Amino acid sequence: MNLANFFRSPLLFSLLLASSLLPLSAKQVQWKLKEYRGNKYVPLSQVKEFYKLKSMTQSGRQIILKNDQLTLKFQAGGQEVLMNDVKFIFSNAIVALGTYHMSVTDLLKVIDPVLRPYKIPGAKAFDTVIIDPGHGGKDAGASNSLGTEAGYNLKVALLLKERLLKRGFKVVMTRSTDVFLTLKERVKLANKYQNAIFVSIHFNSAGSRRARGIETFTLSPEGVAHYGRSLKESDFVKRPGNNQDSANIALATAVHWTSLRRLNEPKLKMSVQDRGIRRARFSVLTGVQHPAILLEGGFLSHPKEKYLINSSSYQKTLANAVGDAIFFYRQATLKKTSQASKTNKAQ
Repeated sequence: MNLANFFRSPLLFSLLLASSLLPLSAKQVQWKLKEYRGNKYVPLSQVKEFYKLKSMTQSGRQIILKNDQLTLKFQAGGQEVLMNDVKFIFSNAIVALGTYHMSVTDLLKVIDPVLRPYKIPGAKAFDTVIIDPGHGGKDAGASNSLGTEAGYNLKVALLLKERLLKRGFKVVMTRSTDVFLTLKERVKLANKYQNAIFVSIHFNSAGSRRARGIETFTLSPEGVAHYGRSLKESDFVKRPGNNQDSANIALATAVHWTSLRRLNEPKLKMSVQDRGIRRARFSVLTGVQHPAILLEGGFLSHPKEKYLINSSSYQKTLANAVGDAIFFYRQATLKKTSQASKTNKAQ
C-alpha cells in the first residue's frame, strides 16, 4: 500500500500522528446524564456538539454523525459502530431515552481515545514490543487439514519480529519455537519489561464454516462482560490491564485498521472481512501491565480463508501491517510525550 494513500484516512491520521482531527480543547459540554439499567448514558446530540461534528441524521435505525473528516455510524439498539468505516463493538447498545444515547463507558473507553489519542491518560513512549504467539507445544490450538494455529501464530510472529527490528524496536518473544507456555508464564515474562506494548497473535475457528475475517480484542473495561456472554460479578473487579484501557483501544485501532487495509489491497484479491474491535477477558490481557491487544488473524475453519492463512503472502502482509501500525502508533505516543515535555518546561 502506498503510504500517501494510507494517511488519507482522517481517523488514522489523527490516531497515528496525534494530528488535529479535533481541536486540542474540544468545546466544554455540560453532559446531560441519564441512568439506564445500571449504566450512565449521554445523548448523541451532545457527542455531536462536543466533537464539533456538523450534522446528525437518521435513516431507518441508522444514526449518522459527521463532518468533513469524520463519520460515525450507529445502529439504534445495536452495539456495532463504524468510525470512518472501521468497525467497533461497543460495550453497551445505543438506546432511546427520549433521544438516542450512548453509554459513558463507550464514550470514555472507545470514542474519546480513538478521536483524541493525545488525551490518553498515562500514555508514554515505548521501545519494546512483546510478541506472544498463542498456543504451542502440547497445545496446538485450532487446526485444519493444512496446519495448526500454533504453527501459524509462530510464523506470523517471527515475520512481525523481523519487521519490528527493521523499524528500530527491541523485540521480546514469549516463545520462538514450538513449546508450551502457560498463560501465567506469558504474563509474567511480559511484565518483566518496561516501556513496552504486548501483541498476542492468534487465528480463529468456529462451528460455522461461514465465519471469516479478522478481529482484534482488548481487555473489557471494568464492569463490562467478556465478549459473547452476560455480566458476572467478577467483571466488576479491576484488572491490571484496565489501567491501560484507553491505550489498548488506540493500539487496537491502529493494528486492526492497517491489517484490514493491507490485506484488502485489490492486487492481493483476498477480500478479508472486518469482524471488528471487541472486548474480552482473556487471561493474557487481564494480567499484562502494558498496552495489550490480541489479534485473531482469520478463520482456519473457513473453506477459503484457510488457504489464505496458509499462504506466505497472507502471513507476510499481515505481519508487515501489524509492524507498521505499531510504528505509527509509537509516533503518536512520542509526539504526545514531546508535547507534555514542552508544556512542563513552559510552566
